[in-house]
Amino acid sequence: MKESLINISFKKAKEEKRPALLTYTVAGDNTKKKSLEILKAISKYADICELGFPHNTPIADGGQIQTSAYRAIKNGVKINDVFSIVSKFKKIRKDKPIILMGYYNMIYQYNENKFISKCKKSKVDGLIVVDLPFPENKAFALKCKKNNINFIQLISPTTSKKRLKKIVNNSHDMIYYISMLSTTGGKLKVSSKKILKEYQKIKNQNKSKNVVIGFGITEKTIKSLKKADGLVVGSAICKEITNSLKKRQNTVTNVTNVVIRLKSKIK
Repeated sequence: MKESLINISFKKAKEEKRPALLTYTVAGDNTKKKSLEILKAISKYADICELGFPHNTPIADGGQIQTSAYRAIKNGVKINDVFSIVSKFKKIRKDKPIILMGYYNMIYQYNENKFISKCKKSKVDGLIVVDLPFPENKAFALKCKKNNINFIQLISPTTSKKRLKKIVNNSHDMIYYISMLSTTGGKLKVSSKKILKEYQKIKNQNKSKNVVIGFGITEKTIKSLKKADGLVVGSAICKEITNSLKKRQNTVTNVTNVVIRLKSKIK
């Protein structure tokens, strides 16, 4: 099996002695065209781009991401539009990994096999399905693996030791550690030291797995977590889109500047 673009990106960041930067935006925010433009611009600085499916009943997403999703839904963005954004992006940046993030009920309604084949066709590198936990996700994760798509497992601060071991064993090239018990974009209520201590427990299970930290990461907090393999920033980016739209400023430029600043803090 060919080495995944996700793995290659982590290796490259490690060679540069820094964590990989993962950005999260909602597909179609605030329009399909703008969403693609933002993705193209920030992908020059981000190592991996996460793209969220706009969803009207999110479980893990905080206010900033919900606002983004609402704008995209209001603009009529559907699942097929998300795949079309990915396809167009991949034609320009074929070496940049794209991870789609969404909820299982959408995949179920769309049809699981059809969804996976669409992912493969549009060259999606990975999938995060927030509400499909281990071990319920085993069959789906296996389907993903057979199609060279990374299924990304989630681990939280309340994951037991026994369960952690099983999840790490079943994981593909990347594991997502949720830094604290809250929705995305919450203020970092836990000290960076404590987050890194929990993070290390995951790393100790298997050093070869790439573990990223997400939730509550901003320009202020990112530097204190740079020991991680990767750091995910979503709400801070969605917030910038909202602010730029309010001020009628250029969203692409403003969001790119946020990503540039984030990257400079972890070098």
